[in-house]
Amino acid sequence: MNPIARIVDDVEQLAARAERLVAQGQVPVSAIERLLGEGVARGVPLYERIIAVAAGSRDATFLARGARAVTSVARISAGTPGTGFMVSPRLLLTAHHVLPTPSSALGVIAEFGAGPGAGDRPQPPARFRLDPDGCFLTDERLGYTLVLVKAGTDGTEAGALFGWNPLIAQQGKIVAGEPVNVVGHPPGRPKEISIRHNELREQSELRLLYTTGAEPGSPGSPVFNDQWEVVALHHAALDDPQGGQGRASNTGVRVSAILAHLAGREVAAEVRVLLAELGPAAGLGPPAVAGRPVPAPACTGLVARPTAFGGGRHLLFLPGTGQERLDPTATRRRWTAGLNKGLTLADLPTLDPGDVWLPAYADRLAEPAPEAPASPTARLLYEQLVGEAAMMAGMPQDSRREGLLTGLHGALAWLASATNLDKALIACVFRDVATYLDDHAVRRRVLDAVLGTVPRSGPLVVVAHGLGSVVVMDLMASLPARVRVPLLVTAGSPLGLDAVHRNLLAGGTSRPPGVGAWLNAWCPSDPVCIGCPLGDDWKCQVDERAVDNPLQRAHDVEEYLSHPAIARTVSAALG
Repeated sequence: MNPIARIVDDVEQLAARAERLVAQGQVPVSAIERLLGEGVARGVPLYERIIAVAAGSRDATFLARGARAVTSVARISAGTPGTGFMVSPRLLLTAHHVLPTPSSALGVIAEFGAGPGAGDRPQPPARFRLDPDGCFLTDERLGYTLVLVKAGTDGTEAGALFGWNPLIAQQGKIVAGEPVNVVGHPPGRPKEISIRHNELREQSELRLLYTTGAEPGSPGSPVFNDQWEVVALHHAALDDPQGGQGRASNTGVRVSAILAHLAGREVAAEVRVLLAELGPAAGLGPPAVAGRPVPAPACTGLVARPTAFGGGRHLLFLPGTGQERLDPTATRRRWTAGLNKGLTLADLPTLDPGDVWLPAYADRLAEPAPEAPASPTARLLYEQLVGEAAMMAGMPQDSRREGLLTGLHGALAWLASATNLDKALIACVFRDVATYLDDHAVRRRVLDAVLGTVPRSGPLVVVAHGLGSVVVMDLMASLPARVRVPLLVTAGSPLGLDAVHRNLLAGGTSRPPGVGAWLNAWCPSDPVCIGCPLGDDWKCQVDERAVDNPLQRAHDVEEYLSHPAIARTVSAALG
């Protein structure tokens, strides 16, 4: 069936969908250039042709991304058997009639991994209890319930083990005629997935109507688009003869409607903190109560044990953007896990997270705007960074046609399309870099926060990522006199962009004094380090290693550290 003929949504939805697909990199750069050059072909508008290109093929990561998305789906053993899924490290979303009241959630178990194991052999599920006293938000009209999941006996959160599916407030996740994928436990059976011959028929402000197989999951199942983004919360099957033979018409509440309702609720401060964990894409903002902002918890750096590396050497991790949503202890574990993977592959001893220093400075950054810095000068620098990166990624200067790829939006969309990384992540990194470089007061606060969590003497091996690699270049001149740096590792660094290195405190490409070896790790598909290799600018001052990270995790520090060559270099410097 011709996918173009099935796209029947209104123009605004089509435009939003096409722009989102371009921004996500779901349409190859070569296809965008071809479509822009064709003009209106065969009477089919550009937006519809872009959607058709994306719908016509699924890349090789489709099943891998789907496998990650469905691990967060749990079977709920309640009076009404149902399904739920993690939408943050600690919050689970399900249907209202599965858990209509806080008392109905008491004693309820969420079972993760309730499905066939290897060779279709049953596997024991992991069981987590719900905590409605900690958070229970429900609405009968929209048909959703959001509930806190208790940590396991060892303190591990369900989301840390099984992941979560972020909820996205932005429009453009699906249009009528596109396929949907539904995952659940119908009715209480092991996990099942329906990914073929499912189609969104129509959408209203609050709900989606879609056709699927006869049993497309159960109440509370997530409804995904082909990019494995949650577009709806499955509610019920409908008595609808239009479903067709062997087909069922179903309804689900739109994710955007749920998020809009949550944003308007007045909740306690601790619940607002939990809602903030849904992430910036949910649009719920920073913690707040009754319209009054509540200060985020102060970031506290982590000090290594005195006996680390025999007490004579130190290892420091300096993270970049996104710290405001991360627990420093979890961050240190995550970085160490990535490095330990590389050490294991290199047949070297692994490290304990407690042996690592981890400064934290997110609370010292000016409060970021959702997409760009609030300061006019910081926004100008932000636009310069994104524009320079897009041009280095091959974006043609004459690309402003038919409303696509214009200005800042177009540059971000091009970077996302060229690198297959989410536009929101790219924007977040460059936004924080611009905020740090533009405001001298912010820069001083950040540097002071980092200096508060560094050893006072001895050899210090530093591993810096993203914005952290920019901070560390300024930091070197302020380290305690008895600290020397035998090795600096930068990963996923934007230091190759002119707009970055000319705004450093040193004002250019001068290697910081006191640094012994400098290794820069970069990935060609990571848009943040699009200016790498650094050798063109930082001539003969840096050793470089190009690595091949997974497309959807090209900027992840764990992927950089898991490469044996990187891990081997760090291990050698630590003696």
